[in-house]
Amino acid sequence: MRIEDFDNNQIPAWCPGCGNWSILNCIKRALAELEIPPYRLLMVSGIGQAAKAPHYFKCNLFNGLHGRDIPVACGAKIANKELLVICESGDGNTYGEGGNHLIHNMRRNLNIKVFVHNNQIYGLTKGQASPTSDMGMKTKVQPLGVPYPSLNPISLAIASGASFAARSFSGDPDHLTEMMKLAILHNGFALLDILQPCVTFNKVNTFQWYKERVYKLGPDYDPSDIHLAFEKSLEWSERIPIGVIYKKERPTFEEVIPQLQGEPLYKKKRDPNDMFDKIVKKFM
Repeated sequence: MRIEDFDNNQIPAWCPGCGNWSILNCIKRALAELEIPPYRLLMVSGIGQAAKAPHYFKCNLFNGLHGRDIPVACGAKIANKELLVICESGDGNTYGEGGNHLIHNMRRNLNIKVFVHNNQIYGLTKGQASPTSDMGMKTKVQPLGVPYPSLNPISLAIASGASFAARSFSGDPDHLTEMMKLAILHNGFALLDILQPCVTFNKVNTFQWYKERVYKLGPDYDPSDIHLAFEKSLEWSERIPIGVIYKKERPTFEEVIPQLQGEPLYKKKRDPNDMFDKIVKKFM
């Protein structure tokens, strides 16, 4: 596969220098290196600048409501487990409006991948604080600064039972591509939090700000150690770890539901009348 196999020749409507450009290229590169053909890929997004990324792919695409991309992804994966299903949206969509869907599907361990463009701001709606904006950040809507602590997506993922939680940085495309590949290959729910500068509305968490703080977890780090993973997830501000922070193999949603065993659900033949008769007889 080639990166060009995923191009649909549309020009992205993003600001020059936006981290979304790197993320878009890295997803295409990861898919090409894993030799996943476009017809096997479903990209699902919500609303936002980040959520425009699937529009620039040659693949199956569903653009959902704000914060409601994960339910659509779940339905598609349950219906056709042969698809690679990737949810792709921003921190506002996924950690704000979609937070409840995120938590419970990490717990269920459905085999979908969630890539979050985390620029710590609402970019599409012109610069309000998002769930991940740092405490004290001043915006047009929060002129006195954000008055409460930011949400920690990696800590949330570990506490919610996610079987894979990783972080990367759009300014390191090699590392980001590798994290995407590991997330895709993981058998279970995979959250990839991607630090991404917004060059227009976030003048605090800039490319240079991230560059000075991120560091890669070394080969001696054990992502299966939940206590160590929690400790790493709490590192922020002066030192920010990137890499696979937590990973635990456990049965997926598809593997524990009897009706999903065998061939994909959409291929299984059902007689609606026969099913209706059985249900009615239970009440007779």
